[in-house]
Amino acid sequence: MDKLFGGIEFGGTKTICAVGRENGDLVVHETIPTTSVEETLRAVCGFFARQSPVTALGVGSFGPLDINEQSLEYGSIRNSPKEGWTNVALNALLTTHFDIPIKFDLDVNCAALGELHFGAGKNVDSFVYITLGTGIGGSLIINRRLEHGIMNLEMGHMRIPYEFLDGFEGACKFHGACLEGIASGHAMEQHYGQKPEDIKSQDIWSAEANYIALALNNIIMTIGPEKIILGGGLIRHEELIEQIRSKLSFTINGYLQVPDLDDYVVKSTGDTNGVLGAIKLVASANRE
Repeated sequence: MDKLFGGIEFGGTKTICAVGRENGDLVVHETIPTTSVEETLRAVCGFFARQSPVTALGVGSFGPLDINEQSLEYGSIRNSPKEGWTNVALNALLTTHFDIPIKFDLDVNCAALGELHFGAGKNVDSFVYITLGTGIGGSLIINRRLEHGIMNLEMGHMRIPYEFLDGFEGACKFHGACLEGIASGHAMEQHYGQKPEDIKSQDIWSAEANYIALALNNIIMTIGPEKIILGGGLIRHEELIEQIRSKLSFTINGYLQVPDLDDYVVKSTGDTNGVLGAIKLVASANRE
């Protein structure tokens, strides 16, 4: 029988735990709220205690995350914007409960791996995956391999043009009005006083689409991927992706002959691709 692997995707709002196989077969998965470190880890460990034993554990986490396996701080969250999660040694905490190999990467990178092997990136060699949720992150696949840069790629902290007439200065506690600071779910809630799912104003969603389109324009002009995949809770908003495509076309303004945007800028294929990618991450390492 194929080996069973565990996967965890720590997100800013929710954490997904799963048991599955390298081929993408999920045996079981469960979503729990990401609250305090202690409470979240208690729920994670409780989930795996109820499941069949797993061979190894793949973990995707919001960051910044130390993913240098030679580092003494490997698997540690650094300066996280999420309250209470800065300088959290996830690796050390998890190894007290799991006596199996554990491999770490950013949550957005695991989601990109899930798209690469099981989702919208299956048939291309290069793509950029952007998650639009509580925070904003990006991942780059080149020649069907993850590119990490010197530390973490932080596409959510790029700077783009914006104009606020109401005095809002951005929600990122490190950069103020970076992309995440003006266009993430957290930023929208802080700016407008409503959760994104409760915002009905077309003007607000039009501005949101414009910010994302400007960021995608920068990515296209600097990286030129074969495809751009958008995931996260915000992209579920009705008509947002169509607005992004329209504004992106206007921004590019015919300078590059990009493919049909309906096929070029697409939605993620599912909520479990992050945890599937975490399983694929550790299964591939366990096989080598």
